[in-house]
Amino acid sequence: MDAYLVAGGVDDAKAPLFQSVDRSCRRLSGRSLTRRVVLAMIKRRAAAAGLPASTCCHTFRATGITAYLSNGGTLEHAQQIAGHASPRTTKLYDRTADTVTLDEIERIVI
Repeated sequence: MDAYLVAGGVDDAKAPLFQSVDRSCRRLSGRSLTRRVVLAMIKRRAAAAGLPASTCCHTFRATGITAYLSNGGTLEHAQQIAGHASPRTTKLYDRTADTVTLDEIERIVI
């Protein structure tokens, strides 16, 4: 992220993080990308990487929240980071329960 900010010359804290490119000089324009453009970009790159067609912007939000909680973060702090008004909303993005541990597998006795 730091390399992106330096390479793009984004030094204003209030500037949009993801900006369109001014094609005449191949530099960031200072204007934010529209939602549709961002989604189209993510869909193209996800397809190129072999990811499912369902990959979208919220996929990254869920991944970030899940990684944070898996590494010992609290739901309350994840809520603040995500900017959610309710912890119930943040919990919707929590995928930590989707992982099965070896201890759970060892409970299977035939």
